[in-house]
Amino acid sequence: MDKQRKARTPESESVASDRAPSAMRAVTYKRYGGPEVLEFSESARPEPEPGKVLVRVGAAGLDRGTWHLMAGEPRAVRLAVGLRAPRNPVPGIDFSGEVVAIGAGVLGFAAGDRVLGVAAGSFAEFVLADARKLVQLPEGITWERAAALPTSGVTALQALQKAGTLGPDTRMLVTGASGGVGSFVVQLAKLRGVHVSAECSAHKMEFVASLGADVVYDRAGGGAYARDAAYDVVIDIAGNPSIGTLRRILVTDGRAVIVGAEVPGPSLTGMNRQMRAVLVSPFLRQSLAMLVSVNKKQDLTALVELMSAGKLESRIDRTFRLGEAREAMEYLVAGSVCGKVVLVP
Repeated sequence: MDKQRKARTPESESVASDRAPSAMRAVTYKRYGGPEVLEFSESARPEPEPGKVLVRVGAAGLDRGTWHLMAGEPRAVRLAVGLRAPRNPVPGIDFSGEVVAIGAGVLGFAAGDRVLGVAAGSFAEFVLADARKLVQLPEGITWERAAALPTSGVTALQALQKAGTLGPDTRMLVTGASGGVGSFVVQLAKLRGVHVSAECSAHKMEFVASLGADVVYDRAGGGAYARDAAYDVVIDIAGNPSIGTLRRILVTDGRAVIVGAEVPGPSLTGMNRQMRAVLVSPFLRQSLAMLVSVNKKQDLTALVELMSAGKLESRIDRTFRLGEAREAMEYLVAGSVCGKVVLVP
């Protein structure tokens, strides 16, 4: 479902004009807060460093992780990105694009290569990326669909890995199935033959069904948590069912993987439920786990191979121009997104 605001830059054209060797256009922010802190201005263009690759950005993906870093929530993230203000003034993590230059010691990449990966500061015309976090991008995959993949796709894959052995006999519930991570979880689970029940808002049910979900529940209806539910696995994405509810809908030896949290709270912003789940899990036959995803090159490579083979798809809801980053973030935070939102130069 593509609901793009403006015509995209054709894949055959140059991704961005190299107007000045020492400057670029970028989204920046100087303080933590909501979308209103984002600005669009001229910024210094990074230069290649040892082990790094300079990439002209073709598209950059938005995700909840980027929102958390922009907002400085939970407060604990500020220990890594800046206590009083962000150390890196350019937000963004996921991207795809074309290699412009490489730093000393970089092997396996050359100018002109199409790549995707993760790097701090992707909401810009250029980004400096660690070569170890880059993957070659095959022809036939657009910048937009590639940029939507890294964080959400890898998180989805690792959630399923944490859930253990999956197959045709597995009955799985996916909450938050319409978002970036959820849309990949549903597709990846179906590739393994899993029977997938999914939960989402009423106006997103058709979208989730199109991903391959066998049963789709309206979040407001509560059908996913019916008394007679008996799931082998629950992938709980940015939801808030209680630990008691998760245990009740799982079979005796079922597994729940909790991914993310959007529940307002103290410094850990809704992480209390995950912490309690981890603490009680050793004393139960059921397994309750919290996922802390890590960007792994081998996982991203596996996802790219599936996408190249036509077995996995990045579902793009809307595409915004780089200068519309504030509007794009507002759209993401509003909770209306089906799949992913991306920025293009």
